[in-house]
Amino acid sequence: MIARALRWLMLLQVLAVPGLAWLLWQAGVRQAGVALLLGMLGVLLLRALIVARNFWHSRRIAGGAAPPRLGAGAAARLFVGELGANLRTSSWGMLRPRLSVPAAPGRNSLPVLLIHGYVCNRGFWAPLSAQLAQAGVVHGAVDLEPVNAGIDDVVPLVAQAIGELLAQAGAGQVVIVAHSMGGLVARAYLRRHGGAQVARVITLGTPHHGTALANLALGSNARQMSRPGGRPNAWLAQLDADESPGTRALITSIYSQHDNIVAPQDSARLPGARNSAYAGLGHVALASDPRVLRQVLSEITIVSEVGAAAFAHY
Repeated sequence: MIARALRWLMLLQVLAVPGLAWLLWQAGVRQAGVALLLGMLGVLLLRALIVARNFWHSRRIAGGAAPPRLGAGAAARLFVGELGANLRTSSWGMLRPRLSVPAAPGRNSLPVLLIHGYVCNRGFWAPLSAQLAQAGVVHGAVDLEPVNAGIDDVVPLVAQAIGELLAQAGAGQVVIVAHSMGGLVARAYLRRHGGAQVARVITLGTPHHGTALANLALGSNARQMSRPGGRPNAWLAQLDADESPGTRALITSIYSQHDNIVAPQDSARLPGARNSAYAGLGHVALASDPRVLRQVLSEITIVSEVGAAAFAHY
């Protein structure tokens, strides 16, 4: 469903290029190549403005602790990195939602289930999937649909995917890696089913205490991630109250102090979990940044080798 919608949006963007070129021709740009190039730059500028608005809006309504200040060069790298990550995921990866397959699946690693975030699909995970395949890690993913469903409503999809992945890998537990809203889906799964089949949950940029930007989004899931009056939605508050220290100890929360979607940015910090903060990364870029991926792969390796109980000592 998401892939189909994105293909239509991509087609509109492609058609917008000659449309803008024609307008420029009418305005006096008489070189076809120049007009087409300017048309392409116009579409890219629109995409850049959307990303810029998210950064501006997340800072304006964030509240909480102010993120560390960045120099001009670091701020430019943050913006360009997030724009590039958005273009790669929405204009390529999620248009053809496939996972990489290990050539020689390893026997020493637990299988990994990937859970995407709000209005995405499994194609979001292309960079991490490629690295997991290269490392011989068996992995799978879920597509959370319908896209506007409540978070608890998609938990059965996760339970089914875990069962299928365990059967495929011949394992007793999985590691969950989840981005953004996917981390809340993983926590909702643990609330309903417990952690017997989950060795570790690694969340990337998850708004564990909600995000003010969700106040502007559509769907039951968006309302559950919202922060009405600057406080977590009632669903989030109940999820927090339902969790035991043992459940929190299963979770690693990796997040960015300069996230452009999670606002306030420290909403991604989860008490009782292992928290790991990065600077100078955008929300989408978290899932493809080499440093973050190295940490994710390292945690998968360690928990596979020593088990969930011993992981807490690392």
